[in-house]
Amino acid sequence: MYGLEGSEEIVSTRSPSDLGNILIAGAGPAAIQTAVQLYNAGFSERIGLYNRPGVHAERIKKELIHNQFEVSLTIQGKEAELTAKIDCFFNDVSNISDEWDTIILATPCTSYAEVLMSLQTTDFKRIRTIILLAPNIGSNDLIKSLMAKETVEVISMSTYFAATKFHANSAVTAHTKAFKKRIYLGSSKSKSSMVNILKEFLKSMKIAVELVDHPLDAECRNITTYVHPAFFLNEFTLNEIFNLHSKGKKYMYKLYPEGPITQQRIKTMVRLWKEISALMNNLGAKPINLLQFLNDDNYPVPPESIHRDDIDNFIEFEEVKQEYLLYIRYTSILIDPFSIPDREGRYFEFSAVPFKKAEEEQEGVWSIPRIPFEDYQKLIVIYGLAKNLNIPMPEMKRLIEDFELECNKVESLLGITESLIEARRVSSLREVTNIMRERKRQCL
Repeated sequence: MYGLEGSEEIVSTRSPSDLGNILIAGAGPAAIQTAVQLYNAGFSERIGLYNRPGVHAERIKKELIHNQFEVSLTIQGKEAELTAKIDCFFNDVSNISDEWDTIILATPCTSYAEVLMSLQTTDFKRIRTIILLAPNIGSNDLIKSLMAKETVEVISMSTYFAATKFHANSAVTAHTKAFKKRIYLGSSKSKSSMVNILKEFLKSMKIAVELVDHPLDAECRNITTYVHPAFFLNEFTLNEIFNLHSKGKKYMYKLYPEGPITQQRIKTMVRLWKEISALMNNLGAKPINLLQFLNDDNYPVPPESIHRDDIDNFIEFEEVKQEYLLYIRYTSILIDPFSIPDREGRYFEFSAVPFKKAEEEQEGVWSIPRIPFEDYQKLIVIYGLAKNLNIPMPEMKRLIEDFELECNKVESLLGITESLIEARRVSSLREVTNIMRERKRQCL
């Protein structure tokens, strides 16, 4: 442990208006931003960061020591920089003492099980709350299955509440481009005071918050669950991240051939949404109106592009019309329709988001970007849950199998010796087992 103070146990007098001593697992931009906002809004007493040993952990440690454990946040459109003091940093779990009231998992949801087991949270007596910053469907059940203490409350957020990256070349300064309009919160406890505290924290950033009856109602309200698999689990994306396209740079949200969006991929999105909705109904959660969620909770289109009645009644339409409306939606935001056009009448090119590239760490071994591989892992979990409940998901199955086939082709073409998907598939199937074990326990 590294910090401004020693590693002695700190006994806090926890106020009902805060989250007590907070340990944030993860040290990426989302973790830095969350730490700064908690500190400045007064919702914490003591803040610690944990990151598994590695190159990033060493860099964080050095920069924290150099900056006297100060981290900072810049927010687009605001001149003032926010700062916060981190009390301690850990890259060795053996140094983490029993002083934490709240754990925030600010890692990818595909790492939750690994992080939680490495933290050995079952040995911590003070932990009362675990907050999942960006869970997958079933993550709340997964965490509960790994916890020995049934008294620990697990709160799922629908998604991470901002768009944040590291600032320039610093690992201790984050930059937030935008905040989410609305976040949904679901707790493992039916009567929870902690969700109200978390609600107030999010409201301090002017984020609307809706409390839902069940964690799954929050977990199914992450738009990447529906969009990313349809657009990015394919040959087009793999060719771009491995630099296999022969001509031109490609972009994530453009129409083919500049990007992956085609009529067929819009059709895939609609069918995935319907299959996930069937699973949510079976699990007692409330499915989303996909077009309404895209428009109202993410980014709207002008009423001249899609009429409000079409948005509100989207669920009732036949599949062909649903596909038509979604295609209009994505063509309408190729540019930002609400941006100020330049002198030549051109609007901001909203859709020109480049793909992050894969990098060869050593011969035959590649570092793979989160998109599309975390989306693949998440889909494996959702499909596994449906399969265990005998809910057919033919579109999801086809998407998974086709993507695995394309991965095998890339491996053969580039001489990749370490499978792109094998470890991800195994870890995801292990998650399914833990989630189903927890659901069966709840039914006893």
